[in-house]
Amino acid sequence: PVLMDFYDVPGVSIAIIRDFKIDRLLVYGVKDLSSKKPVATETLFQAGSISKPVAAVAALTLVQAGMLELDEDINNRLTTWKVPENGWTSQQKVTLRRLLSHRAGTTVHGFGGYDASDVLPSLVQVLQGEPPANTGAIIVDRTPGNAFRYSGGGYVIMQQALIDVTHRPFAQIALDAVLAPLAMTRSTYTQPLPQEFVPAASVGHDHDGNAVQGRFHSYPEMAAAGLWTTPRDLALFLID
Repeated sequence: PVLMDFYDVPGVSIAIIRDFKIDRLLVYGVKDLSSKKPVATETLFQAGSISKPVAAVAALTLVQAGMLELDEDINNRLTTWKVPENGWTSQQKVTLRRLLSHRAGTTVHGFGGYDASDVLPSLVQVLQGEPPANTGAIIVDRTPGNAFRYSGGGYVIMQQALIDVTHRPFAQIALDAVLAPLAMTRSTYTQPLPQEFVPAASVGHDHDGNAVQGRFHSYPEMAAAGLWTTPRDLALFLID
């Protein structure tokens, strides 16, 4: 609670794992400063970039099923959109392994999301940096495989590849591949957040403790930043 006050954090939810089992679930504070409703163990939080490892496992299930390969040119599987070819991609190709490990040379570090009044861009608009997307085009500007550079943009490319090879929405892919098998019943990648989850959702607050406009942001960049979940569900993922 002292640290919560210091950092203006209204609410916290914690899962403690011991010997590969959930040992305790702890909650502190409120999920919304205006309503003062307390955080519960079932309160959903936006996982931010913790979305990435869960999405990576979804991608690897497709590798295991033979629908994708880790080291082939990802453009071989992309149909809706292609990684723009240039001098960097002529030297080395963008592959799933490199996308998942932030070594594909792709741009766009992260995403700020969209509030309730914004028009959500399509995934292709995000990839191409076209309005109403609020980030730049995702391109390759260094040799793939040469070095680590954090790239949320790379995970958006991965998201499009999964959609293209399965012909299914990404949120459904992740549900079937990871969330449902692990009984992560309080988790979803669907954007905007489905209405049945809204009452249990924590409200986003800025660094000064003020609620964000529209309560929370939506992220069409689901694989990079779109997961809603609970500490209990993330603990189930980590244990598995």
